[in-house]
Amino acid sequence: MASLQTLSKSFPGWVFFCCCCCLPLLLTSSLPLKGAPAAHHACRLRKINFQQPYIRNRTYTLAKMASASDKDTDNRLIGQQLFVSIKENNRCYLMKRVVEFVVKDVLLTEVKNQYPYVEEVAQFLASLTSELSSCQFSGKREHIEKNLEQMKNKMDQLGENGKTKAVGELDLLFDYMENACTDVPKKGGSKKKN
Repeated sequence: MASLQTLSKSFPGWVFFCCCCCLPLLLTSSLPLKGAPAAHHACRLRKINFQQPYIRNRTYTLAKMASASDKDTDNRLIGQQLFVSIKENNRCYLMKRVVEFVVKDVLLTEVKNQYPYVEEVAQFLASLTSELSSCQFSGKREHIEKNLEQMKNKMDQLGENGKTKAVGELDLLFDYMENACTDVPKKGGSKKKN
């Protein structure tokens, strides 16, 4: 206690105290620095999430099975058209929204009774969106909403085959999510034949 009284009486003591105790706390805090985008780290997933052979295998197998019964080879729901007019720093947020839609409006519907592994893949994808719960867009939201709406409308126009197509493109969804949300995106993106 005596050392605190001595410290409080001397200005250099306060400077020493702040430099040794307060500065390290500020430097290690998780608050963004002034001028840094607040959502940057919130919109990133660890690469290891996508390197689990078991879930990658389940996702790709499920996509292949559904793709075999997809009658429409002209349309694509998950593709580069999702990123039209979307800045790179908003792509992860967009993919989070796409995944939320696919999980809720496709995988957790009657589809889960038509294919194996649906619940496992849905749970995995939901865990990714949960990790991205703090991920927010920056700038204007209108292009994101427009692109999402176009994807949903296209799926509705395809009727019964719309959900089959969405399941058949889960491998693309997996790859686009990985590219948009990991710190070191893969070069070139995913390629899939129609």
